[in-house]
Parts: sequence; C-alpha cells; structure tokens
Amino acid sequence: MRTIRGLVVAGLMGFSAVSGATAQTGSAMVSAQAPAGLLGTSLANETQAALNRGLDWLVAQQKPDGSWSNPDFPALTGLALWALARSGEPGRKPATDRAVQYILSCVQTNGGIYRNVPGRKGGGLSNYNTAICMTALHATRDPALTKYVLNARAFIAGGQHFGDDDYKGGFGYDRDTGRAYTDLLNTFYAAEAMAQTAGAEDSRSKTEKRVDINWAETVKFIERMQNKPESGDENSGGFYYNPSDPKGGATTNAQGVVVFRSYGSITYAGMLALIYANVGRDDTRVKSAMDWAVKHWTLEENPGMGADGLYFFYNILSRSLAASGRDAIPRPDKTLVNWREELAKKLIKLQTPVDPKTGHAYWVNSTGRYWENDPVLVTAYSLLALESLQ
Repeated sequence: MRTIRGLVVAGLMGFSAVSGATAQTGSAMVSAQAPAGLLGTSLANETQAALNRGLDWLVAQQKPDGSWSNPDFPALTGLALWALARSGEPGRKPATDRAVQYILSCVQTNGGIYRNVPGRKGGGLSNYNTAICMTALHATRDPALTKYVLNARAFIAGGQHFGDDDYKGGFGYDRDTGRAYTDLLNTFYAAEAMAQTAGAEDSRSKTEKRVDINWAETVKFIERMQNKPESGDENSGGFYYNPSDPKGGATTNAQGVVVFRSYGSITYAGMLALIYANVGRDDTRVKSAMDWAVKHWTLEENPGMGADGLYFFYNILSRSLAASGRDAIPRPDKTLVNWREELAKKLIKLQTPVDPKTGHAYWVNSTGRYWENDPVLVTAYSLLALESLQ
C-alpha cells in the first residue's frame, strides 16, 4: 500500500533529534519483535486481517448509486473511496468504480464537488466535500480523473479567505457563506488536498495558468491558531479550532487572559498542515506542536475532548506522525512508545466482533459528536489510520 511517508526512517533517530530523548532498549513499551517504527510479523498480519474485515464491510454497505451513508455529503463516500483505493486490492475495484461515478455525479459547474443542501447552515459544505473528494479521486491514480481534480483545485484555491482579519489565509466549510469564517480543520483538508494533488498541475497545457493556494498566508493562519508559551504549559504548542470557536473550551492564563484550550485531533491536524506546507520538522512551530503531542500522549481519548472526535483523532495522529518521520514517542520515564504498534493494537481491539456469516467487522463511536456515530465514517477513518502504519 502507498503511504504518505514513503520510506521508513530507520531506528529512533527521527524523533530523538527533535525531542532530545535518548533511545533506549529493553523498554516494555517498545515491541521486542520489531524496531520502533515497524510492526512485528504477527501484529502486521493481525492489522492486515482487520483491514480486510473493514474494507469488505465497507464494500457490503455501498448503496446501488455508489455512495455511502448520507448522499448529501459526498465526502463520506470520498473517505470510503480513499481507503479502498489505498488498499490496492483488485477485487474491490468494482466498488471503487461505483464510488468514483457517484462522486462525479456531484461535480458542480464551478469545479466543486458537493451537493447543495438548502436551508442548512454551511449549505453543502462545499470546501470540505471538495477537498476530500478530490483527494480520493487522485488516490485512484486514474488519469481520466485528472481534469476533475484540476477543476477542484481551482475551486479550493478560490475559497481561501483574504479579508483583513484573524481568519485571513484560512478555509471554511463553504466559501459562499458571505461571512468571514475559516477554521483549522477545513484549512487542514484544503492544504492536504492541494499538496496531495499538486502533481496534477503538470497535466495543464502550457497556455493554462497553474493553480495553487497562497501557502504563505495559509501558514500564517495556521500559526495564529497555535497557542504560544504565554498560554501556559498545558496549552503551549497545541492548536485550537478557529479565532472565535475553541471547540475544546477556554481557560484563563496567569496574566488573566482568556486562552482557547489546545486539544489532540486539531493539534495533529495543524502539525500535518504545516508539513504539507513544507514547514520543516525542526521549525519551532512543528517542534512545539510535537512537544504538546508528546506531553499529552494517550490513545484512551482525544486529549482535551474525551470521546468526542476520537476516531478522527486516531486517523490524523497516524497520518501526521507517519508524515513527520517520528517512529517513537518518549515518555517522562525515558521509555519509548512504538506508536504504530500501540495504535494498531488499539484499533484492532476497538473493531466490532467479526460477523460469523460474512467475516466482516467495522468501527463506530458511541459518542455521536462530529458524526462519529456513523459507522461508515468511523470505519473509513480507522482504515486510513491503519493503512498509514504500513
């Protein structure tokens, strides 16, 4: 399978250089069967089996029109398609082809990939749906889809906000809301989509202008969503959602200033967005985000949010750490955690019992915030997380 990261960084050098942690052997928290950053043979086989159960469950849930879950939001189909495309399994190609055709049925004349949902706040979530769907289409590696990806790139670039305010440089759910409102989640998805599909620009004719977002302004927006040292030890380096809506709540720092709390999933999203923007891993912004992540390391909850958004947290943690080249997480007692191994075990444990009739299994969050009571969405998140471990 293809991964964001490409080659595995050998040993523990990658993380130690940033954290200052000393690589140690003999820790019970690091697999005795494989070096940090790798899965032992037995766990790799278990992971692949969990992937196959989940992918086959997804295929069985696909609707006749090629969609999954709520058809008004093609991103739900896009996430499932992305997981199937990354699996590279020929036997699942019919489901992939049906999903592609459904997503193409949602393409608008302006290049966006969404459906209009009258009366709903944010309408059809046009930027969100387009970013995920164009990434999924690109992941199929079908040259016939390049024209749709190029048009979607233009749509996304046109949704970047350039007002003279704290939202400048970011992206929101819907560019046609008529109000300044951008957030780090949508900015992450836009950055990911534009970075992942950048190679498609080579297909434009020489007379056609290349399309991209203003990466410098994107980075400035991301940086504004990062808590600085004066926010206090619990928040410094982490990220929050947007300038007016903290999602993770607020607190008051030592100087009596209200500070938006950092939380896990958005911190990993902010860090990965910086990586997509070619901000180096030794940059203070990336290092401080990693420091916050290390300080709050856990797989028992989405730090700062509990069970809310837990599976998106697993998804973005996996892809962010894989892209950053970090193979181990240092703990206060100087032990090192092989995060791939720990996450694989966690997701295998959380998968529902295997259906004896079909051999299928899936994931779902009993906490419904952020749509995570939808097993299609949560299964897609989990599959993408596991695929990033390989």
